[in-house]
Amino acid sequence: MDSHTDIAPIWHAYQAQLRAFLRSKISDPDEVEDVLQDILVKVFNNLSSLNSDSSIKAWLFQIAHRTVIDFYRARQRKPALNADDLWYNDSDNTVRQQLAECVAPFINALPDDAAQLLTEVELKGTSQKALAEQLGIRYSTLKSRVQSSRQQLRALFEACCEVSFDKNGTVIDFDLKSQGCENC
Repeated sequence: MDSHTDIAPIWHAYQAQLRAFLRSKISDPDEVEDVLQDILVKVFNNLSSLNSDSSIKAWLFQIAHRTVIDFYRARQRKPALNADDLWYNDSDNTVRQQLAECVAPFINALPDDAAQLLTEVELKGTSQKALAEQLGIRYSTLKSRVQSSRQQLRALFEACCEVSFDKNGTVIDFDLKSQGCENC
């Protein structure tokens, strides 16, 4: 390919596909964007090496695949962070409280029995075994009810947002739907 080829149309044509590929490999959306920028730099620097008869898409995804490998190799080389080395120390309770403030309106929109179960298990951190004993029901019954309540909660989220999950079921991105939602 000509070394003077403009990268903008190529990047515009494939950026969304590359981002989707990266989201399937990397769960942190910020890291996805960082790796996407690394790919852009590599594409820019190596555009002159692309043969005119080569598939641009295959070439881009080969670069993306290698960049993901480099990303995980670099993470393995970094020493683990020690909490004492950080300039802040946010307790689990504070994080749990902040998350509860976001999730609570959705949980409260559920039927009362489902809301009570998820409030105990998800917001207060009560173990399901302990809650089953407290309520005087079988553990397997409680687990089934919690799972059903989680499915109802997910349906509420999906009614308000377009949610993207990685291969492990972890939420990696979301966009609010245009109609709005009374739970948000």
